[in-house]
Amino acid sequence: MRKAIFPGSFDPITLGHVDVIQRSLPLFDELVIAIGVNSNKKYRFSLDQRIRFIEETFSQESKIKVQSYEGLTVNFCQEIGAKFILRGLRNPADFEFEKSITHVNRTLSEIETVFLLTSSATAFISSSIVREVMHFNGDYSSMVPDAVTHEGE
Repeated sequence: MRKAIFPGSFDPITLGHVDVIQRSLPLFDELVIAIGVNSNKKYRFSLDQRIRFIEETFSQESKIKVQSYEGLTVNFCQEIGAKFILRGLRNPADFEFEKSITHVNRTLSEIETVFLLTSSATAFISSSIVREVMHFNGDYSSMVPDAVTHEGE
């Protein structure tokens, strides 16, 4: 079975994430959207909210599971039997950052990283941009799935 994880904080999940997830589904038998928990980080949305956003967004997709984890991503992969890490790339800076992490992961494990470029329609979207727009009461509805938009109403 080709099992992958798509790690991130998903604070909140964006349409860029959704794009990468949907386009990756033909590549894998199972995709675990892995919400990394960092006790030193301040999140806008609780872990329960982030899980709910993702589960609601992908409620019709049986290949997708949602789990949270702490610690090294490769250790989580090994715990659940995932052989692949999925990552989305928006720009060259993302590539350089992700390349370094991939090299470290390859020294720690046999886990392969698969990169997908985001679509041009969603390449500008990031969770931090969405949080900034939300902070100033801007209209973020075109950047997130309905599950997130409904939370803010």
